[in-house]
Amino acid sequence: MSFVGIDIGTSFIKGAVLDADALSMSHIRRVPFPEPLPGLPPLYREFDPRAVLLAVQQLLVDLLPHAAGCEGIVMCSQMHSLIFTTERGEPRSNLTTWQDQRVLEPHPSGEGTYFEVMCQRLNAEALKQLGNELRPGQPLGLLFWLAERGQLPRGGAIPASLPDFVLANLCSSTPSTEVTNAAAHGALNLETLDWHHEVLSLLGVTGLRWAAIRRHGEVVGWLPAGSSAIPCYTPVGDYQCAIVGALLQYGELSLNISTGSQVSLLVPRAEFGNYQTRPFFDGRYLATITHIPAGRALNALVKLLSELAEEQGLPLADPWPYIARRAAEAGGTEMRVNLAFFDSSCGDHGEIAQIQEAELTVGHLFRAAFQNMADNYYTCALQLSPEQAWDNLVLSGGLAQVGLLRQLIAGKFQKSYRLCPTSEDTLLGLLALALAFTGRAASVKEATTMLLEAHSGKGAP
Repeated sequence: MSFVGIDIGTSFIKGAVLDADALSMSHIRRVPFPEPLPGLPPLYREFDPRAVLLAVQQLLVDLLPHAAGCEGIVMCSQMHSLIFTTERGEPRSNLTTWQDQRVLEPHPSGEGTYFEVMCQRLNAEALKQLGNELRPGQPLGLLFWLAERGQLPRGGAIPASLPDFVLANLCSSTPSTEVTNAAAHGALNLETLDWHHEVLSLLGVTGLRWAAIRRHGEVVGWLPAGSSAIPCYTPVGDYQCAIVGALLQYGELSLNISTGSQVSLLVPRAEFGNYQTRPFFDGRYLATITHIPAGRALNALVKLLSELAEEQGLPLADPWPYIARRAAEAGGTEMRVNLAFFDSSCGDHGEIAQIQEAELTVGHLFRAAFQNMADNYYTCALQLSPEQAWDNLVLSGGLAQVGLLRQLIAGKFQKSYRLCPTSEDTLLGLLALALAFTGRAASVKEATTMLLEAHSGKGAP
């Protein structure tokens, strides 16, 4: 039997037909995520939520004819999104995403930015309970910004995440949420798995109607389809879904390498340390470090190197094959690159150092950049587990396809690795969730084991 999987990403909204019997995906479609609303201040990033809903509806129209006997809709979405809705899911605000950084505006008190003032009001215990992950771009920061300015909506407005808004409108139901998306709000107490009402009160975030928190795998509504209706399951965060799609097992260290990158370790219970703690599935958690420089930083180097050609009207079609080839040919280099060109878990001031004329080439530059990525991953991994509680690595994300980068990572860790069996890790994760949600697998853990056996060898280096 089949399912339809939807991934509402930052750049694209993707969909596919998921075959629960053949353990395969087909009819993969992607449409661009709507453009942000124009004319807003530089730190603001807002979108029309109806445009996102329309795009998802169109994907469902395209995919459902190919999903004979569709058993359900499974969905994941970019995290840290916020829409205020009515009880029926109608939007009462624009959509803001993790890209909105207005909390970095100066606070009227003169004591720093809104974000800094918010952090000052929370003690270490509260920060731990929130997962040690408070950062600009989370809904909690925007809620604080609104509260300080007296602009929080009243009348029982529901602060909903993007996929919960979408499903509420598709199914004519009240928005609810699952723990991975609840945690992405920045307002979930990981020790109780309930909204952190003490923190919300302390920050003045009051007068809202908080969504009911559901277990993963619950049916949250029914999508009308002709004379029948299709069950829609709790949508989850795309970060956790991608980890499921990498088929991560205990004793493996996940390196997801894309625009940004993360290092994650699967743990059986909520553990707290000098890292982020995020809820996972089956009562498990992830110890993780995110915002490690990767594709965004590499693109900054590409932009620098292509600026003169672009100015002359000679845009580069695809520089990456040349970059990869030259970096592999460069051999060792004394050049050092620190890719922290923007605020990241590795700092916010990058550099290019120890430059010699003979090595001032594209190949040496990017080889040094790849080495910096490998070094950063190793440093972050030791921060997660100084005792190195992993036997091998699991590499996923678009940049994991760069052979030299894989080689440098394996050399730094002195461990073997496997690749995620597909570049569509979130869609494969949705297939695993569909297996668990419908009882074909007893748990998400068992579902990933089933898929790992079915795809054995497909992700080998």
